[in-house]
Amino acid sequence: MSTDGEMTIFGVAAQYLRKSEKERTEAQTRPFDSRTACFASDEKEMYVKAEIQERADGKVSVKTTLAVREDQVFPMNPPKFDKIEDMVMMTHLHEPAVLYNLKERYAAWMIYTYSGLFCVTVNPYKWLPVYNPEVVQAYRGKKRMEVPPHIFALSDNAYQFMLTGAKAETSLQKESLHFLSNFHFFCPQTVKISLY
Repeated sequence: MSTDGEMTIFGVAAQYLRKSEKERTEAQTRPFDSRTACFASDEKEMYVKAEIQERADGKVSVKTTLAVREDQVFPMNPPKFDKIEDMVMMTHLHEPAVLYNLKERYAAWMIYTYSGLFCVTVNPYKWLPVYNPEVVQAYRGKKRMEVPPHIFALSDNAYQFMLTGAKAETSLQKESLHFLSNFHFFCPQTVKISLY
């Protein structure tokens, strides 16, 4: 995990890529009881955070004043997993946990999230400074886990692998390398973004 000082290479985009040190520390020290913390089904919000008050006869009473069937209650992850960058790291990996994490990251305009090898993107429907030249430069040559989730991390890792992992280059590999190296200079910004 990068410190706030290390995140300065991302410039104004840093707040859109990773939680601050203060927010991470607060999440790690927040009280949490894994036996009672849960997500409960809700018609309006789909899932809401809740606290189990009582269990009896297949019904669960939760603090949000919802009474739901037991199969509609899902365990919640500890607060340190709020806005986690790679959802595979969650203690409880289920639909409500994934949706909650994506919702929380989206609310903070952190539109990129990993789920194992996949990069999940939520369209912000507005321009964010996560495509600035300083951000492109900050991702160059970095391993995926050294930097916050971003399509640039995946594309640079693929590019670096092609450079180092493919000793015997085929004509297709040479053409791919040529395309990627010239992509930034010859392609309009709107086309680059739509390709990602």
